[in-house]
Amino acid sequence: MKEVFQKRRRLFLGQCLKYLRYVLNDHFVLVLFFLLGFSMFQYGKLLQHFPKNVIWLEIILAFVALAMLSLGKIATYIEAPDKLFYLPKEEEVVSLIHQARIRSFGIWTVIQTVVLILLAPIFFKLGMSPAIFIVLVIVLAILKWFVMTEKEKVFFKDGYFSWEKAINYESKRRQGILKFFALFTTVKGISASVKRRAYLDKLLLLVKKTHAKTWSNLYLRAFLRSSDYLALTLRLSLLSILALLFIPNHLVAAGLALVFNYLLLFQLLSLAQHFDYQYLTRLYPISETQKKANLKVFLRCLSYLISLIELVLCFSLKAAGLIILVTVIVTEWYLPYKIAKMID
Repeated sequence: MKEVFQKRRRLFLGQCLKYLRYVLNDHFVLVLFFLLGFSMFQYGKLLQHFPKNVIWLEIILAFVALAMLSLGKIATYIEAPDKLFYLPKEEEVVSLIHQARIRSFGIWTVIQTVVLILLAPIFFKLGMSPAIFIVLVIVLAILKWFVMTEKEKVFFKDGYFSWEKAINYESKRRQGILKFFALFTTVKGISASVKRRAYLDKLLLLVKKTHAKTWSNLYLRAFLRSSDYLALTLRLSLLSILALLFIPNHLVAAGLALVFNYLLLFQLLSLAQHFDYQYLTRLYPISETQKKANLKVFLRCLSYLISLIELVLCFSLKAAGLIILVTVIVTEWYLPYKIAKMID
């Protein structure tokens, strides 16, 4: 059985590596190199001109340490059929989960230690000696062990192994990874859930329920109730806002915000096929031209709304001009081209 789980692990890692080549394409790697160079330059400047008021630096370091402690999930590779076929082997499955927890602890402790070593010059500038820094790294590694041990308890209920919890946990873990790759390419195996958010129902009134806006209503409803679109919009919009607020170079911040906007609009194009499984929509007395037009209007309104928020926060005329120019080009040229290609 150990070989079965190892094979599942190899297959999933192979799938991730296959999608990774689409993430690390030529353009994105080039952007990452620029961002890495810019970050290293700003890091060097910070160390050369260390601020006198270090409270905000201490807060950031404490936040990073806590964030690193909380990161990491236990990769069990348990699947739904195991509840039936491996029920007599439950003790072996629990043993494999213990091994998975130790493996996850090792991986995430190494990542945590590397991040702390990269931040070591700041710790030393704040007056921490190398000996105390080593003790800090060791203490955080010990705390990481207890954190991972606590996370393992999610697989148990009242002291007994719970197949349902283990299956749901692993499914969510895999979906989270695949959804990241879905930002860059089409990914197989992603499942979407729909949940009515009653507090957002008033937003549905923004679109009149008329024959000409049938698809606009459907797109808005899918956007507000699907677990993918709304959460993705909030995450990428938040990243754009944080870039505009905390990156001192306004043009770089605007460029990064525009990258996030492009990724968002690219992913939202999948709304065009969101209702393909509903064969009754093909009976609507509505032309494909109207379907395209409704999607264009929906994405155009969303694009300009996000850009308007970013314009308020960019604090630079050049950055504002860059955001306006690129947004207009993407919204008025790229989106109609992609929508026509997808729906046709």
